[in-house]
Amino acid sequence: MTEVATEYGPARLHVDLPDTAPISLLVLGHGAGGDVTAVDIVALRNAAVRARVAVVRVTQPYRLAGRRAPAPARQLDAAFTTAVDAARRYVRAGLPLVVGGRSSGARVACRTAAALGAAGVVALAFPLHPPGKPDRSRAPELPADLPTLVVNGDRDPFGVPDGGGDIEVRVRPGEGHELRRDPAGAADEVVRWLGTHGWAA
Repeated sequence: MTEVATEYGPARLHVDLPDTAPISLLVLGHGAGGDVTAVDIVALRNAAVRARVAVVRVTQPYRLAGRRAPAPARQLDAAFTTAVDAARRYVRAGLPLVVGGRSSGARVACRTAAALGAAGVVALAFPLHPPGKPDRSRAPELPADLPTLVVNGDRDPFGVPDGGGDIEVRVRPGEGHELRRDPAGAADEVVRWLGTHGWAA
C-alpha cells in the first residue's frame, strides 16, 4: 500500500502485481459506503493478477478520513484521476489502462475514463438509478465510445443498464447489488472480456 496526495486529501493505492511482467493495468474504485475489500473487487483482483494484469485498488480520501457518505462527484473524480496517474507511474508507464470499480466507483471510472486515456472500463454493479426511481437514469455516464463491460445482478434494486455499441452487459442470475453469491464467477467474466481485448492472458 502507498498513499498519494490529492487535492482533497490522501488516497490510498493497494497495488497487486502478477508474478510475470504485466500486460495491462486495471485500476478499481470502491462503492460509496464500502471499501476495496468488497468481495467482488477482491475476487476480480485475484483473477486479474493470475491473468498477468497489474491491479491497483484506490481508497478515496473521504473513506481514509473515516467518512461513509461519499464526497461530491467532482471531488471523487479528481481524486481518482490523481490516483490513476500515480498508479501508472508506480506500476509501469505505457501499459494499456483499464479503469473500473463497483457501484459509485464504477460511475467515477465511467466519468473519468476518456480524460485518463483509458482503453476500456469495467463497471461492477453499475447503479443505473436510485432504488425505486427509474426515471433518474445514470445511463449517460456510461462511455459511448470506449469498450465497456457492465456486470450486474438481475436482482439489483439499482437496475441494470442496456447494452449496445461498445457497452457489453453481463447479467448475473440471482445476484443483488453486492454480487456476493458468486464473486469468482463475475470476476472470471471480466477477465475473459479483458482477454478478448488483449488486456489479460
